[in-house]
Amino acid sequence: ASLRLVLFGPPGAGKGTQAQLLTDCYHLAHVSSGDIFRHNLRQGTPLGLRAKEYMDRGELVPDEVVIDIMLDKILSIPSEDGFILDGFPRNTWQAEQLESALTAGSRAVDRVLHIDVAEEELARRLGGRFVCRECQAPYTHLGGAPAPNCERCNGELYQRDDDRPEAVQKRINVYREETTPVLAFYRDRGLLVDIPGQEAVDGVFKHIVEAL
Repeated sequence: ASLRLVLFGPPGAGKGTQAQLLTDCYHLAHVSSGDIFRHNLRQGTPLGLRAKEYMDRGELVPDEVVIDIMLDKILSIPSEDGFILDGFPRNTWQAEQLESALTAGSRAVDRVLHIDVAEEELARRLGGRFVCRECQAPYTHLGGAPAPNCERCNGELYQRDDDRPEAVQKRINVYREETTPVLAFYRDRGLLVDIPGQEAVDGVFKHIVEAL
C-alpha cells in the first residue's frame, strides 16, 4: 500500500531535500503548502483569489482558507496513491480538520516524521548561507572569517536579511511555537517518529527509511 506521510522539520533541517528523496523513493505526491499556494495565486483560482484578498491587506491567510486550499489538493490525489505533506498542518486545528477529512475518505496518515536538529546546529547551518550579489549563486560559509568572493564571477557574497543571526533565531522560535502543539497531537495518536537530523543527508534518509 502507498504511504501517507507528514514531514516536519525546523528551518535548516534539510526537510526539502528529504521530502524530495522520499517522493522519488516511494513514488509519492509531494504536497508542499508553499507550492500549492503559489499555484493557486498564479492560476487565479477561486481559492487563490480568496487567499490573495488577505495577502494584499498584509494579513495572514486564515485557517479556513488554508485548509480549503490544502484539502482541495490532497483529496484530488487518487486514494490508492501515497503522498507526503510538507509545511502543513501548521497548527492543531488544521491537524484535526485534516484528520477528519482523510478519515472520511478512509485514508488516514500512516506516519508523521519529525527531523530533529539541535538549535545551535540550526543556527550554525542557517547562519552560513550566503548568496553572490552578481550571479545569485548560493554558498555555505561557516566560520568567523569574512566570506570570500564568488568562485564563478568573483562577485561579493552577502547574507539575505532572513539568514542573519537575529532573524534565524526568530524563525527557529516561530517554528517551535507553531509546531510543538502539532507534534504533541500526533505523538498522542502514536504516529510521530523523531528522526535524528544532525547527520549528512544520506544518514538522515536512512533513519527515515528505517522508521517506515
